[in-house]
Amino acid sequence: MDPQVILDLYGQGFYLIVVMVSAVMVPSLVVGLMVSVFQAATQINEQTLTFLPRFVVTIFAIMHLGPWLLMSLTDFFHQLFIDIPMLIG
Repeated sequence: MDPQVILDLYGQGFYLIVVMVSAVMVPSLVVGLMVSVFQAATQINEQTLTFLPRFVVTIFAIMHLGPWLLMSLTDFFHQLFIDIPMLIG
């Protein structure tokens, strides 16, 4: 097996992980930033105020992006298993 093939597989897997995590975490970060701006504007220093909106947005993102995330991961592993004979020999 060629080392370049292994590096390509690692690169594809790492890219897939970064895209999947970003798709879930970016909305949560945006909501956290908006709540922080709200807290700074109103001078409310409640630490638990940011938890619920970020939690709700994260759950909402997982619910709506879940089928796409699962399909992407399944396609990657399906292609990986199909390519096993080529990778070995």
